[in-house]
Amino acid sequence: MSESESKSTEPVTPAELKRALKAFKKRLKLTRLDHESRLGVGPLSGGRPSGIVAITPPDQYPRKVWETLVEQGRLRKTGQGQYELVQP
Repeated sequence: MSESESKSTEPVTPAELKRALKAFKKRLKLTRLDHESRLGVGPLSGGRPSGIVAITPPDQYPRKVWETLVEQGRLRKTGQGQYELVQP
């Protein structure tokens, strides 16, 4: 068995899940802020909020981490490799 295969069978640690979820939330926030800061969307031009609800998760973490967060009900898969945050 190769090293990459052994890593994929190891369980995901709670600390890794917490870091991944924090990174996801930060990327979602920055993506929304970036969208809202474009011309024609700013607070002086109507102040429309961003309609972004799903993003592609950060690639620093393996797909298994994101699937585990979906199983736990913390994220929802929206298709095409994107996920959205589930509000409690």
